[in-house]
Order: sequence, then structure tokens, then C-alpha cells
Amino acid sequence: MADWKDLADELDRWADADRTATLWWRDDDAADHGPAAERLLGAAAHLDVPIHLAVVPANETPAMMDAINANPWALVLQHGYAHVNHSAKGQGACEIGEDRPVAQVLAELVGGFSLLSEGHVERFLPVLVPPWNRISPRFYPPLPEIGFRAVSLFSARPAKQLAPRLEEVSTHCDPIKWKGGAHFTGTSGALDDLVGHLTARREGRVDADEPTGLLTHHLDMDDLSWDFVEQLVDRSRDHHAARWISLKSHLAA
Repeated sequence: MADWKDLADELDRWADADRTATLWWRDDDAADHGPAAERLLGAAAHLDVPIHLAVVPANETPAMMDAINANPWALVLQHGYAHVNHSAKGQGACEIGEDRPVAQVLAELVGGFSLLSEGHVERFLPVLVPPWNRISPRFYPPLPEIGFRAVSLFSARPAKQLAPRLEEVSTHCDPIKWKGGAHFTGTSGALDDLVGHLTARREGRVDADEPTGLLTHHLDMDDLSWDFVEQLVDRSRDHHAARWISLKSHLAA
């Protein structure tokens, strides 16, 4: 069971190897502005790290759009289209799956892309975050044709490219435990995932070039979850072998 010392020790190993552990922060289900969204944007500003908001295009309110555009730490990713489950009963929830024609789903994604790119001219990145972290692979080849450069899921990527001109840049640590109602999974559980991915990168067991991703859900976080995020960023940001990055710079590399 990992603790904060394990994180520090792992970052020391990166330093000993003269390497930098890159990390990034994604937050899902952004749509309306309220206390939770304000807390998220305020935390990013206070911690001085980029926050990548996965925004639901069909549901974003003008107030949320204005709050994001006014925050210099905020970047926008596309969270599907309307965050609606189209899977058959008994299957995992999925909006971009096998249950509708490809052309219909792509038309929705194009519409969402237009809404976000026009509403967040300085903030939008062409990265698709499928709701529930599920997407049928049949959509990978056409996504670059409609403007996407990357897809973000959950867990270490098996390969950099999902399709020609389409990278996977996923997340690896979710501090929320969902069974039994959303609540903090515990420091040890969350650090197990994060430190585990950093170690696997350093040892070459997963793609070392994929930045280690923190995934949050501002609407479902309790105070313990917020405290973990702030401690994680504080403790890692102060280490000379760790760097919190923007996907804007990562995709441009």
C-alpha cells in the first residue's frame, strides 16, 4: 500500500536516472458552472497547474463557458457529445459504441467539436474523452478526419497510436471509489495507481512517453478527495524530477 514517501522515493529514482516524470490533470463531466466547478478552477489557479476540463458540448452553459475562458489554467477537451448512454441493457454505459450508425455518431461529434472550438477559441484542444472511458475502436480511423488528434481513456496505453494521426493520452489515477456511492478511495489506493504507473514507465513496462494522468470528477468529489489532489500536486510539483504539463505542449512535441 503506497504512501507519500513512496511517491517521493519514486520521483527520487527518476531524478537518479536524470529523467523527468511528466504528469497531467483531467477532470470529467464539465457542463454547468456552480460551487464544484468554481472549486476546481480555483484549485488549478491556486496550485498553478493546467486543468484539462472534459466538457460535454451539448450541455455546456454560457456561465461555464465564461468561467473557463476567464481562467488561464483551464483547457478544454471534448467529452463526447451529450453524455447519453446508448448501450443495450446489461452492457456497460457507452455513448460512442456499437449501438448506432457510425455516421450518426460522427455527426454528433462534429457538432460538439464546432461548439467547443468556437466557444473556447484559446482553450480548446482536439482531444476526445469518451464518456465512461468507453469507445468502439471502429471510430478511431475517422476521428482524425474530423479534427481530433488524440483520445483520452483510463489505464496505461498499449501503444502510442490508436490509428494513423491519432494518439492515446490516458489517465491512470482516479481518487474516487464509485461502488456504493462516490467517495474517496483512500490515499493508499490512489497512490498505488499513480506511483504504480510512474514505476512502470521508469522500468519500461509501459510506454514511458505517456504522461501519468490524474482523473477527477469535480461534481462527485468530497473534501477528502480534494485534499488528496492538493497534496499530490503540492508534493510532486516541488520535486525537481516531476513536472505537471499541458496537453497543448505534449501534442505539439
